[in-house]
Amino acid sequence: MTDVFTPEKRSALMARVKSKNTRPELVVRSLLHKMGRRFRLDRKDLPGNPDITLPKLRKVIFVHGCFWHGHEGCPRAARPTSNREFWDRKLSANIERHKTNIAALEQMGWKVLVIWTCRMRDQQALSRILTDFLEDRP
Repeated sequence: MTDVFTPEKRSALMARVKSKNTRPELVVRSLLHKMGRRFRLDRKDLPGNPDITLPKLRKVIFVHGCFWHGHEGCPRAARPTSNREFWDRKLSANIERHKTNIAALEQMGWKVLVIWTCRMRDQQALSRILTDFLEDRP
């Protein structure tokens, strides 16, 4: 199936895709504020530039989009069928890069939590996940 947009229109649409201050990130940040937690955003001095960093706890949170970061088993992570080689290469590189960054952070003594955007609908469950992570509960 060919793209329904011209290359110029597709480029303009893709340029509007945000990488910072996304709605899912804002939801997580709001929940953390309600819990009385303070944090730093997008630390460039740490591997992977974590979305949220809690320096005093040595914990970081990544808020990942299911498609862009390859959430296993999630229907939102389905890869496009057109231009398959390009997308396989791009998305596989994203997944590998994130695995490497998470391993580097853990080796540096940071605890890492990845929150997938498909999990954002249930705010109570998300709040429990954050609480458990912040209080070192399994």
